[in-house]
Amino acid sequence: MALQNSLQKIHTHWVERISRELASGEGVRVGFTEQLERFFELLEQAVMTGDTAWLDPILYDWGHAPTETNLDEADYYVSFVMNRMVSLTMEVAREKLSKTDALELLAAVIPIYTHSLSVVVRYEMETRVAHISSELGKTQEKLQQLDRNKSNFISVAAHELKTPLTLIEGYTAMMADTVEQSGQSQIETLLKGVNTGIHRLRHIIDDMIDVSLIDNNLLTLNFQPLWITHLLNLLKNELSKTIEDRGQTLIIKKFTGDDLMIYGDSERVYQALYNVAMNAIKFTPDKGTIIINGRLLPGFVEIVIADTGIGISAEHQAVIFEKFGQLGRADLHSSGKTKFKGGGPGLGLPITRGIIEAHGGTIWVESEGYDEVELKGSRFHILLPTRTEASDPRIAKLFGAFEPMNTESETEKSDKENSPTHNSAS
Repeated sequence: MALQNSLQKIHTHWVERISRELASGEGVRVGFTEQLERFFELLEQAVMTGDTAWLDPILYDWGHAPTETNLDEADYYVSFVMNRMVSLTMEVAREKLSKTDALELLAAVIPIYTHSLSVVVRYEMETRVAHISSELGKTQEKLQQLDRNKSNFISVAAHELKTPLTLIEGYTAMMADTVEQSGQSQIETLLKGVNTGIHRLRHIIDDMIDVSLIDNNLLTLNFQPLWITHLLNLLKNELSKTIEDRGQTLIIKKFTGDDLMIYGDSERVYQALYNVAMNAIKFTPDKGTIIINGRLLPGFVEIVIADTGIGISAEHQAVIFEKFGQLGRADLHSSGKTKFKGGGPGLGLPITRGIIEAHGGTIWVESEGYDEVELKGSRFHILLPTRTEASDPRIAKLFGAFEPMNTESETEKSDKENSPTHNSAS
């Protein structure tokens, strides 16, 4: 009964003091006063019954009521209010009650305040987590939309550019034939320069189309028997002039598995190997070395393209496989296709990853870091399944029939067991 009398004595002063300090503006103060009256009534019930659950409804409302501004600014306003209420309750009790009554009242209400504060903090955190999750969801949706827009732009731009390019290429070829017949060597030289630019532009447009196909899961593979050694020989022949011009050395080593017949799209696999090799050439100084090696693994053949180039920093080793992933400053971008640190649209390695993954394989890079003095180099690892039938790995994965790291046919096991070099790797 004494506690109830003490609460009634401080009731009016308590509401006035807290509303005056914590609510600014007459309109805000009226609504806040109503909330304080409700809180005090429930506080009184909790004190008299010893049950803190009386305050749960209002604490729930307060804890889930932060504004967007509070949430965006990480402002824990309700927690602040509860803390101030404790201090102001102590002040009012000292002013309006005797020392004995004040101590008795505070001994009863402080534990209730402590419980209430912990509840409010929990509710505020739940609300904030929900808000952050919502904001992250919106941001992710915007990023996905941006990526879709970028993919759509690439697709439309590539196809729109391809038509006029075909016309230019055709008319240039006819002009070259006419000039060749008339013996005008000077104009013929100019037309060769134009033709070189056309081929360069066609290569970029073809890359844009490939990226669009990969982004939209429309890349079609023509599975047929292929031999890695055959593709590497073709690669050596095509790169020989570039390697010679740069004074570099290309070494292709024999390794277990390079002469194994597997199924894949030979044209696309060659495109992937070419892209990685060209990347190695571009980022290796003149007189540097590119080494292609590999080994046979259970269910896979691994191809490693290593160079003595400038290397790649750890934070950029994932960026290079993203569309338009460029290292270095964009304002220093160069369109050189084979010269040292020559730029490009940043599509070669993303296309390579798309091709390798479409085959059911994977690609990654290892490098000790970027250094143009010590030339730490890079090692690109390509894993291709040693598939012995022309099946699309994406369909097989859908039905759980293709598990490249864990499955191996009985024929493959037998072949390896009977091979004297089945455990060796170069």
